[in-house]
Amino acid sequence: MTARRVVAFGGGHGLSASLRALRHCAPELDLDITAVVTVGDDGGSSGRLRAERGGLPPGDLRQALVALAGDHPATRRSAALFQHRFADARRGTDGASAGVDGLTGHAVGNLVLCGLMELLGDPVAALEHAGAMLGTVGRVLPMSRQPVGIEARVRGVDPAAPDEVRTVSGQHQVAVTTGRVESLRLTPGAPPACAEAIEAIRAADWLIFGPGSWYTSVLPHLLVPQLADAIVSTSARRLVTLNLAAEKETLGLSVADHLAALHWYLPELKVDLVLADAKAVGDPEPVERAAESLGARLVLAPVAVVDGTPRHDPAALGAALVPVLGSDR
Repeated sequence: MTARRVVAFGGGHGLSASLRALRHCAPELDLDITAVVTVGDDGGSSGRLRAERGGLPPGDLRQALVALAGDHPATRRSAALFQHRFADARRGTDGASAGVDGLTGHAVGNLVLCGLMELLGDPVAALEHAGAMLGTVGRVLPMSRQPVGIEARVRGVDPAAPDEVRTVSGQHQVAVTTGRVESLRLTPGAPPACAEAIEAIRAADWLIFGPGSWYTSVLPHLLVPQLADAIVSTSARRLVTLNLAAEKETLGLSVADHLAALHWYLPELKVDLVLADAKAVGDPEPVERAAESLGARLVLAPVAVVDGTPRHDPAALGAALVPVLGSDR
């Protein structure tokens, strides 16, 4: 039987949750997994490396690689090493802080990816090499070979001027804004898409969007013209996995509004299925209407961790994906 080719879009923890869920159902469905990752991060370790060394911010790429890492003990240790973050401060012999150094806050995997990209001269080749190191079950690709900026027009950034609209620049600043995002754009406005990502989209059986930070991880893919064209024109079926709770950047947006945003930024986008947690959705009627406006059917399933925190459980999400991805057209 030919493997089902699945392309998952996003970045950070949301994409990681999706990839771990796909790992759970990969053996049963024989999945060929490709992750297409945003390259707009400008905060933390990734932001420092991007500013100091240039090239793609490695953090979201690292998290996707680790989510797909193999199960052999050696590769699991390598995955743990990739996630290891150097301590916040050096410690003297008396245990007192001696200040920070150049490694403070960096994840080892970020440094490895940065080094591989410099050594090999191509981020895709670097990710393939890192994937071999981690024994990844699947492939990780950037949405573009060049980093992008994220800008948003935000209403109410200043509580003293709730109706004033200002431009907020940078992925991190957009992610933590306290105002309401009115519009989103990338800089440059039409970054070149990663050719390998376009090939994967055209060959895919399923495209998966979300969960994740809507404005800074999910929607940016729709703003890359070549990616958007491939997403719209492919014969693949399309699935949207909704978040379990609003984040800072999407405060004030209803669950249905998240789906409306997809249409706003890519009006030609048609979706087959929307997957959501019943408790997170509440009243399903407005979400069903929003899904239908995209051409989709709403599927409700318990996909959250049992402790009540707004996090997807990879095993539960994987179980919900099996009948969906395994269905025939």
